[in-house]
Amino acid sequence: MNRIQILLVEDDPDWIKSMTYYLNSQEDMIVVGAAESPEKAVDMALILSFDIVLMDIQLTSGRLDGIYTAAEIMERKPHAKVIMLTSLDDERVITQSFTAGAVNYIEKSRFKELPTAIRQAVLHPGSMDVLLKEFARLKREEQLRNLTPAEREVFDLLEEGYTHAQMEKKLYKTESTLKNQINKILKKLGAKSGKEAVEKVRRKGIVKGNDG
Repeated sequence: MNRIQILLVEDDPDWIKSMTYYLNSQEDMIVVGAAESPEKAVDMALILSFDIVLMDIQLTSGRLDGIYTAAEIMERKPHAKVIMLTSLDDERVITQSFTAGAVNYIEKSRFKELPTAIRQAVLHPGSMDVLLKEFARLKREEQLRNLTPAEREVFDLLEEGYTHAQMEKKLYKTESTLKNQINKILKKLGAKSGKEAVEKVRRKGIVKGNDG
């Protein structure tokens, strides 16, 4: 039987040790790695093969950096499933977790539910995947709703990686017109550059340093 491979992301070494023992005791599961910081989590996600990430929401005291880390990992590994683990029972934090793409949100006190939640996420993801795709689409449209049709056309090309020169040629715009539209886009999206604007929209408004 192929065992479900799990990546743990948690800043408490005692929790890592306990959860590794608990999950490895399930005959169909194995913990393949554990990371104690956002940076290490992203690095491990790039080199490890895994099916699911158990992500602590607060990897740094007082910060919700697990949410951004989840979004960053899923950008690199789109097929990964993430379950957020937390001690917080906050509706806003739950919403942010699903915005990041998490398939479930479980309080640590309910850890005994994890094996069932993991199997559901990996083996029967269908309905949740549909809901998350629709949620992602709605969040994208929410962020772009204030752009004019012309600005939206420019943003779409920015997202596709077009240079300013290529956009000028494709859209038949002068350099000054294009620069003016891009500046308006950046202001509306609260970004300092085209790259930052694209990343912010792609990550559904979740930005690094998110502290809630």
